[in-house]
Amino acid sequence: MRARDPRASTTGKGEAMQLLLQIDTTDYAGWKARWDDAAEDRAGFGLTQLQLWRGADAPSTVFALLETNNPAAAKEWLLKAEAFGGATTSHFLKTV
Repeated sequence: MRARDPRASTTGKGEAMQLLLQIDTTDYAGWKARWDDAAEDRAGFGLTQLQLWRGADAPSTVFALLETNNPAAAKEWLLKAEAFGGATTSHFLKTV
């Protein structure tokens, strides 16, 4: 039997919301390799990658759309993962 993850939603079904990141990196290939390697870590914080875009006119700018049911855990991950390899802007979004 698996122990309950303390970062998991206490209600069992939290309200799904999205996290939109804008990451400005000077080394896209290196950043992308680190991003891909960290997929399991993101999942451990309740984050699911929905989409990843690269700027058409600014290829060093990356946008990531993630889903979370636990914004507190996602914020914890953001603090931990501030070394994305570039300046990062984040926004939590709810569908209206």
